[in-house]
Amino acid sequence: MSGKDRRDEGQGGAQVPGATPAEVPGARPAEYADHGAPEAPPPSRGLSEIPTERPIEAPALERPNPGERGDRGGWLVRLKRGLGSSSEKLTGGISGLFTRRRLDDEALEDLEDLLIGADLGVGTAAKIAGALAKSRFNQEVTAEDVRGAVADEVAKLLEPVAQTISIHEAHKPHVILVCGVNGSGKTTTIAKLARLFKSVGLEVILAAGDTFRAAATEQLQIWGKRAGCEVIARATGADAASLAYDAYTQARSQRADILIIDTAGRLHNKSDLMGELKKIERVLKKVDPAAPHDCILVLDATVGQNAHAQVEVFREMVAVTGLVVTKVDGSAKGGVVVALAERFGLPVYAVGVGEGMEDMRAFEARSFARSLLGLSS
Repeated sequence: MSGKDRRDEGQGGAQVPGATPAEVPGARPAEYADHGAPEAPPPSRGLSEIPTERPIEAPALERPNPGERGDRGGWLVRLKRGLGSSSEKLTGGISGLFTRRRLDDEALEDLEDLLIGADLGVGTAAKIAGALAKSRFNQEVTAEDVRGAVADEVAKLLEPVAQTISIHEAHKPHVILVCGVNGSGKTTTIAKLARLFKSVGLEVILAAGDTFRAAATEQLQIWGKRAGCEVIARATGADAASLAYDAYTQARSQRADILIIDTAGRLHNKSDLMGELKKIERVLKKVDPAAPHDCILVLDATVGQNAHAQVEVFREMVAVTGLVVTKVDGSAKGGVVVALAERFGLPVYAVGVGEGMEDMRAFEARSFARSLLGLSS
C-alpha cells in the first residue's frame, strides 16, 4: 500500500440492536403451535438505563482491575502472561525493524507485513500503518515508539466492540443461546458466565442443549454444580428444540432472570447442525418472539485465522450478537481478536485466559491492546 493510500485509510465499527420481550403462554402447545404475538412491551434499553434494585453494572462481567491480586497474580498479569506468545512475536519483530529508523514507506510496508503475520489481518494492518503514516511519516522512531503507537491504534479499533451483555429485566428469562464448535470451550464459558451473573444476584438456569453427546451433558452438569446453577438435561439423543422449550417454560415459572442454552457444535455435519439451531430458534420464538435475546459464539483463540470461517458459518445459521474468545493463554494467535473486530464488528463480550472459574472477564480494549504489544496497562 502506498504512503498516500495509508494516509487515506479510515476506521469503523458496528452496533448490535437490543431485543424486545414478550409474554409466555402457560401451557405447552402441540408441536410448537403458534400462539400469536403478545402485546409489545416498551422498547428495551441498555443495561445501565433500566431501573432495578439489583446491582446492574455490567452484570458481573467486571472490567479488569489493575490492583486485583490472586494466587496467580492479578487479572491483568494473567492476561499479559496469556498473550505472551503473541506479544513476543510482535515485540520481537518490531524491535528487529526499528532500532532507530525513519518511518518511511519501506518501514511501513515492513510493519504491515509483521502485523499480518501476527494474525491481525490485512485490513487491520493497513489501517494501523495508515494511521502511523499520518502522524509520524518520515520521522525517526524507536521500537518503543512504534509499540506504543500500534497499541494505541489497536485499542481504537477494539473500543467499538468492547461491549458488555445487556440483561433486560423485562425479559423473564433473558435467553442466551451459546454456540461454537466442539472443543472451543463452550461449556466452561457457560459456567463462567453463570457464576459471574449469579455474583450480582441474578438467578440463572442452564440447559444442556447438546443432546447428541452424553459427555457434553455430563460436563455441563459438573460445571453447573460448581457455578451453583440448576441444569436442565434430557437423555442422549433427545430433541434439542423440545429441551429448549421445556427449559424456557421452567425458567419462566421459576422467575429466573437468565436461561443459558448450550448447543451442539458438529461443524463436520453443517446441514444437520444448521437445521437443529434454526429449530431451537423457531421453537423459542413461539413462546417469546424476541428470543433468543443473545446468541454468543465462543471462539478458541488457538485456531487463528480459522476463527473467521467459524464466524461466517455460524452467522449463516443464527443471528450471532457477540463473541467470547477462549484459550488466549494457550495461543500465539491473540492478534486474531483484532482482525475479527475489524472485519465483522461483532461485540466481544469477554476473554478467557485459563480453565479456572475466575479466568474470564469482560473484554477491555486498552488492556488487551497493550498486553498484546507487551506493554504495561
